[in-house]
Amino acid sequence: MTTTVTNSTLTLEPISTKSVRTYKDSPGIVVKKTKSVPNEIIDAQSASLYSKIHNDWRDDLVRDGYAVIKNAIPKDRAENYQQEAFKWMKSFGNDELDFDDPKTWRKENLPPVDADINAYNCYGVTHEKFVWDARMEPGVLGEFEKLWGTDELLASFDALNVTFPNRADAPEMKPWPHFDQSPFKPGLHCVQGIISLSNHGPADGGLVVYRGSNNLFNKFFATQVRKEDWDEFNYYQLSESQLKWFIDNGCEEIKVNCEPGDLVLWDSRTCHWGMVPTEKSNTIRTVIYSCFTPAKFASEEALDTKKELFESFSGTTHWPHADLTAVRNPVIKPIHRPQPLSMPELSDKLLKLAGAKHY
Repeated sequence: MTTTVTNSTLTLEPISTKSVRTYKDSPGIVVKKTKSVPNEIIDAQSASLYSKIHNDWRDDLVRDGYAVIKNAIPKDRAENYQQEAFKWMKSFGNDELDFDDPKTWRKENLPPVDADINAYNCYGVTHEKFVWDARMEPGVLGEFEKLWGTDELLASFDALNVTFPNRADAPEMKPWPHFDQSPFKPGLHCVQGIISLSNHGPADGGLVVYRGSNNLFNKFFATQVRKEDWDEFNYYQLSESQLKWFIDNGCEEIKVNCEPGDLVLWDSRTCHWGMVPTEKSNTIRTVIYSCFTPAKFASEEALDTKKELFESFSGTTHWPHADLTAVRNPVIKPIHRPQPLSMPELSDKLLKLAGAKHY
């Protein structure tokens, strides 16, 4: 399900004069730049995706830059994962937080959040048992195996998002259309994912994509961005005129709708941003960001770094295999927690997905 966003005139978040914002500009995030494997390895792995018609969601991903996979997780299990997320949210001595009482949905009752986008990635949450259990659901992991044509994958240590509707003290969030891939990395390097643990209806906010922008990624940077403004980090935020270029070139603005248990995937070359809930929403939107890429995409240096991040219960960005970033715990009261509240089972499969053990 999708919704066409009819308001194409957006007031965007401000960006730097270079029109480039990278993780190095974000406090609390330590960039772990690592060596990359040759592009030939990456292109060869993704060649089968583009070489034939699949008659499934992979065709949507190639054509549109995103896909919605229904019922990747049974609805009841997805809702149970949401309840586990709520338990984590209340594990900071914040007994005042009541998920049934909107008056308690205030900043002082919530855990630390990254960059006001409702993404939680500190205090080991990216390694909580329920997060790893959701990542390793057969209907999630299996679709990434189908995408890449291999079961030897690496997982991102990505964030939990819990967004309260109509929160009185929520900071204003303007759209920030962006790519999560550097123009120096042509080709399909990363496909991002959302494991939906709640409804995402037209009023509930969530992922907005520009349909087909993945197929204009190279042309955009070649014709619309000065080479000196390219950046090696996997983030590029668009200006209003740059966004208009995509719309003028036929990239329809789509709000992606989904239900508990659905898996949403999008190419990191797809322009996207996260919409806040409207005043009509009464849904606590809950997702786990999850991404897997082939282990062969990672250099030995990247694997060593990934192992360090896993052993320190650090978070990463969407990319599982390169340009890793460690999200450090901020100084926060009342509780400092150096590890997950509930440890995952350190199975052989999990350790390999985490990069802590070689295939």
